[in-house]
Amino acid sequence: MTERLWNANYIKVMTANFSLFFAFYILTPLLPLYLSEQFQATKDVIGLVLSGYTITALLIRPFSGYVVDTFDRKQVLMLCYFAFFIFFAGYLGASTLLLFCIVRTLHGGPFGALTVANSTMAIDVLPSSRRNEGIGYYGLSNNLAMAIAPTIGIFVYRFTHSFDLLFWIALFVAGFGMTVDATIVRKKVHGTKSEERGARKVKSLSLDRFILVRGWLIGINMIFFGFCFGVLSNYLAIYGKEVMGISGSTGTWFMLCSVGLILSRLQGSKALREGRLTHNASEGMVISLVGYVLFIACPNMVGYYASAILIGLGNGHMWPAFQNMMICVARHNQRGTANSTILVAWDIGMGLGILVGGIVAELFGYAAAFWFVAAMNLTGVALYFAFTRKFFILRRLE
Repeated sequence: MTERLWNANYIKVMTANFSLFFAFYILTPLLPLYLSEQFQATKDVIGLVLSGYTITALLIRPFSGYVVDTFDRKQVLMLCYFAFFIFFAGYLGASTLLLFCIVRTLHGGPFGALTVANSTMAIDVLPSSRRNEGIGYYGLSNNLAMAIAPTIGIFVYRFTHSFDLLFWIALFVAGFGMTVDATIVRKKVHGTKSEERGARKVKSLSLDRFILVRGWLIGINMIFFGFCFGVLSNYLAIYGKEVMGISGSTGTWFMLCSVGLILSRLQGSKALREGRLTHNASEGMVISLVGYVLFIACPNMVGYYASAILIGLGNGHMWPAFQNMMICVARHNQRGTANSTILVAWDIGMGLGILVGGIVAELFGYAAAFWFVAAMNLTGVALYFAFTRKFFILRRLE
């Protein structure tokens, strides 16, 4: 008999995850404009300020993986969500660029810990036979937030020109997600005897408490893809305005990207259920690469919007495949560490993308920055087919 996938706790954790990323994405495409208009920040300064969020998330995630695996996950989850929620109030009080930079940088800490805690909770409430598939569907909550939040954020800004209102909306939605997570009932997870022996072994390996060493190459490979999306998601609005001469299109781009993400999650669920992770990863990377090249090679409306769908389709196949690959090389007591490791890799890429993208754009222009993105994506694809796929197959724990 097939175990039930859509149980009440799973739906709750997905709802909380949607709220988390809605609060995040409603601000993401507009913060460069906010810094430029409110504080007259230059491109490289914008990149520096925005990268602080990702860098802090990167620094906190290895420790959050250990904390999630060591202490009561529900309590850790609620503490992280409260901290994430309350920091949105800090944006309302940040009257100078320095204060905003401090608040934004510190906010990355609870965000990094919360994404690890919430995704690990999702794994705990999923039936083991539906875990690969469930993790794939879990990402739909991110994708739906990505589709809706930037569009709503841009709509609100165009009609009100009020960034304060956007900060209040983010604060409210984060509070709602925290309330939903508070109602989750988690059962204690037991492992097999061999896994328990592995748990005792992990305690003697301090590094493996924070980073899943068994999956190191999977993480390195993910850095390249995080870099690409870091540049794209943060500089899309300014690129459209300054290079293509279009404005107000960012929300539509994100919506089309999310449509691709959602379609790929639905279409790829069967392959995930059957454990064909390398198939989904391969398919997703190639589609994404085509999308990134199209984005920069065809600087017109057709290339702009078609790239959104392709990048969404590609990432929708690739991300759950890579996350499941990392989890499949980890023992049951390292789920938090596995999640934090793949997210740390993504954060490193995102942070480098935001920082390097801003510097390249300042020196050579946004077109050069996005050509660099295409080259980085190609490098990541080559690394996977040359080494990472075999690396995963040899280390996979059935």
